[in-house]
Amino acid sequence: MMKTPTFLSVQGDSILLAVKVQPRANKTEIGGTLGDELKIKVTAPPVDAAANEALLRLLAEALACPRGAVQLVRGNTSRHKQVAVRGLSPADVAERLLRATVK
Repeated sequence: MMKTPTFLSVQGDSILLAVKVQPRANKTEIGGTLGDELKIKVTAPPVDAAANEALLRLLAEALACPRGAVQLVRGNTSRHKQVAVRGLSPADVAERLLRATVK
């Protein structure tokens, strides 16, 4: 059994991800862990929630789940965000995110 990453926690029926977003990056990608957060780069600017939407779409794609299962919980205007994922086990979320991480 794999150890739960520090950026992942469980609250009720949701898995919470602690994320640090870098908007206006050269590429949209999951960059690995940075302290207790998962670092994610998005090409979208932090304007009109474009970076938030890009983040949620990237996570839904990486997790192979519907976009509606991924929701921004905290950090709407901050680089430090908390995202809730529903419908997957913590082990599935951790495995899929680590598989999608740029090496």
